[in-house]
Amino acid sequence: MKAAVRSKYGPPEVLKIEEVDTPTPGDKDLLIKVHATTVNRSDYHVLTGKPLFMRLLTGLLKPRMASTGCDFAGTIEQVGKAVSTFKVGERVMGFGGVIGIGSHAQFVTIAENAGVVTIPESFTFQQAAACLEGAFYAAIPILHLRPRPGQKALVYGATGAIGTSFVQFLRYYDVYITAVCNTKDFDLVKSLGANKFIDFKKEDFTKDEERYDFVFDAVGKHSFYECKILLKEKGIYLWSNGLINLIPTLITPLVGGKRALLVPPNDVKLGLLFIRELIEKGKFRPVIDRVYPLEKITEAYNYVATGEKIGNVILTIDH
Repeated sequence: MKAAVRSKYGPPEVLKIEEVDTPTPGDKDLLIKVHATTVNRSDYHVLTGKPLFMRLLTGLLKPRMASTGCDFAGTIEQVGKAVSTFKVGERVMGFGGVIGIGSHAQFVTIAENAGVVTIPESFTFQQAAACLEGAFYAAIPILHLRPRPGQKALVYGATGAIGTSFVQFLRYYDVYITAVCNTKDFDLVKSLGANKFIDFKKEDFTKDEERYDFVFDAVGKHSFYECKILLKEKGIYLWSNGLINLIPTLITPLVGGKRALLVPPNDVKLGLLFIRELIEKGKFRPVIDRVYPLEKITEAYNYVATGEKIGNVILTIDH
């Protein structure tokens, strides 16, 4: 099979498209023929090995896994002899976690009971792929918080894969949403459900006079201490990365009042079922920025590295 592989950490140019062995599924595994996947911020960290603490998971001196890619949309090519809930030919989508499962390839294996669900009938493979990594990272904290109608939330980075998902999930719970993004994208986030808009290039969003139940930093560029002023007395700041927020996350729940929170993304199946439910209810639609073929994966990574993508960057896999 064809796969994007590398033997060392580095920039996108270290990736090469090569012929490698097709993986063999175990007794409880599925072999997936991949039709679409994403190139995302998590993939970029895995590719470059930065920040360095990532290497504790992916390999200290060189990557343990040759191929990158953490999500997929495709068809089941083969099932292990102990598989009981899926069958050959079904269209499925799945997420293998932040360190990846090597899905930038024509085939990938995943355990039957892991993060894989069937694709809604109305969705294409590209649409399905755009409902995974970013949407999952938004779904898990939303499911943990269960916002109430009438509450208020600010989403910083409202146009990324995670941010566009946060906006739609919050709208589902009838939350008032302030979206922080570029003026050119106001119409997009309005169509997704945002009520108020702040251009981060023109205004300091921390000077906003509104007070919020939740502040979601979808791109990990700020700290709890910077955003604390925006929170109501029992408000919650949710961060997506940035170790500067680790200490307040440990301390603030002990002292009461405003607090920082990081929800462990440890139930992939639950998150994907929630996403699929909202798709089927017509309450979630993925945002796709650009689509690249596998052969142009370097271009896809370089575009993601600019930090300018809107929603998802899709990689298509031909067979």
